[in-house]
Amino acid sequence: MTEINQPPAPRGELTLQTIAMPKDTNSSGDIFGGWLLSQMDLGSSILAQRIAKGRVATVAISEMSFLRPVPVGAIVSCYCELMQVGSSSMTINVEVWINIESTNEPAKVTEGQFVFVAIDERGKTRTVSKDK
Repeated sequence: MTEINQPPAPRGELTLQTIAMPKDTNSSGDIFGGWLLSQMDLGSSILAQRIAKGRVATVAISEMSFLRPVPVGAIVSCYCELMQVGSSSMTINVEVWINIESTNEPAKVTEGQFVFVAIDERGKTRTVSKDK
């Protein structure tokens, strides 16, 4: 349990970290939401591949929430947590955090749930092994 005076902290494991660059901005000068979505897909696929022990494909994205804009130059960190494993699918919650430059405080900027399915070398669905 977190102490009441402790700052919020990400849930899950850090799977991807990158820097928000000027080429990824929208017309307002903030980082484009589609770029963030792409980073979330990459970060969560790293965890999904590890769990599936092989190739995976994104089949659904749900419950996306954009909480605040991301400025150019921010260090963007994707934290992923396995929520559920089915016979061939995995549901992974993704949180994206940055550090606010002026205060160096962590801030969650978006989150969402990604569903992956394990696939074989021919692109056909395969079973996810439940062993560690």
